[in-house]
Amino acid sequence: MSRFRAIWQASLNATKKALTWSAEDLLPPNEKLIFNFNSKEELKKWHLYSDSEYGGMSSASLEIIDSEDGQKGTGVFSGNLSLDVSEGTKWNINRSGFGGMRSKKFDGFIDLDAYDTIALKLRGDGRCYISTIYTENWVNSPGQMEDNSWQAFVQVPKDNWYITKIPLARYLPTWRGNVIDAEMEMNQSRILGMSLSVNASSVVPGATSGPGDFKVEIDWIKALRTIQ
Repeated sequence: MSRFRAIWQASLNATKKALTWSAEDLLPPNEKLIFNFNSKEELKKWHLYSDSEYGGMSSASLEIIDSEDGQKGTGVFSGNLSLDVSEGTKWNINRSGFGGMRSKKFDGFIDLDAYDTIALKLRGDGRCYISTIYTENWVNSPGQMEDNSWQAFVQVPKDNWYITKIPLARYLPTWRGNVIDAEMEMNQSRILGMSLSVNASSVVPGATSGPGDFKVEIDWIKALRTIQ
């Protein structure tokens, strides 16, 4: 009989615990770390690109260094933006002066459906950067094999660390750098990768623009759930 009472009591306790669960117990954490630039292993997750692949003369690099203020492990995305084009290039490019760092595709995808904001901790040079999110296409077809891309501007104040928070709703659908004038919804449950890029030309008032050097330090990139 004592054994029966023990089983009955354990069952009763489990039932009480289930009944006291709140909705908060079912929610994911308020933030999700996506990239952390705290070791050189992080470099393996990214590849660089610039207009030099198409006859331009811009350059871009990414390294992990110790910060001047003693903070360990921060990424430094830097390079030079040039409007010049190599002589004799076979590419007929209509614009130059850009560079970027793009993450390699995630192992499958990450699900950000429970989050509403992307946050980046940066220290920059006053230029305006572009944050891009790549998602799996809603409809895969033979004529549309590229990932969907969504972009938002990030103006990074000069010299001081700054956490910029970009609502996912502010990311606009783009096609090869141009905003698509169409009603589209981001597939937040299937995020394939991200990138950070910079152009010599800037449409954001007050931002540094034009050819020349660029440099931005990156501590981390996270997804936030700000709406409870």
